[in-house]
Amino acid sequence: MLDRWWPAIFLIGVGLVTLAWPFYSDLYTRLTAPWRWQTMAGLGCGVILISLLMLVLRQSAYVRPMRDYLLLATPFLRMKISYRRIRKASTNSIGSLFPPNSVRGLKRDIIEPFWSYNAVILDLTALPIPASTLRLFLSPFFFKDNTPHLVLLVKDWMRFSTELESLRFAGDAPAPAQVRPRNESILARLPRK
Repeated sequence: MLDRWWPAIFLIGVGLVTLAWPFYSDLYTRLTAPWRWQTMAGLGCGVILISLLMLVLRQSAYVRPMRDYLLLATPFLRMKISYRRIRKASTNSIGSLFPPNSVRGLKRDIIEPFWSYNAVILDLTALPIPASTLRLFLSPFFFKDNTPHLVLLVKDWMRFSTELESLRFAGDAPAPAQVRPRNESILARLPRK
């Protein structure tokens, strides 16, 4: 969402600063009513700063499989999900998870561009943080229903799910069997004549 909104907000800020220019260039208005150009320029600069903040925040939201856990990071929440909590990881299209006829209003405008994208659904044994806290920091589109799961929309879902599954099952693999040296057999221990 931030990728979609920050350029538009940046252009609105530039437009406000541009609209302040005629008030500033007119000497009479600049001296008698400086609040006009200062207000427009201030609002424009504030909106530009908000758009740049959105640009920085979009880089701080990611999901990354680590050696022992899955890291889900947002601008205001960092959550480690142990691989033992993950029952299974599957994929499905956003349009199947959130059908167009079930989403209304502003939520529909937000999710509509992503209906053709595939998402990774993590079915969990339990959520690592209470659901009410997660719903405070995460979008409602992270949850398809009230079961313990997370819906993750990632750029390259195939690579992500392959890496996730390989790290998940690497921790469950038994330790390799130790090879006994040849001279440790029973026959090797018999007295020689």
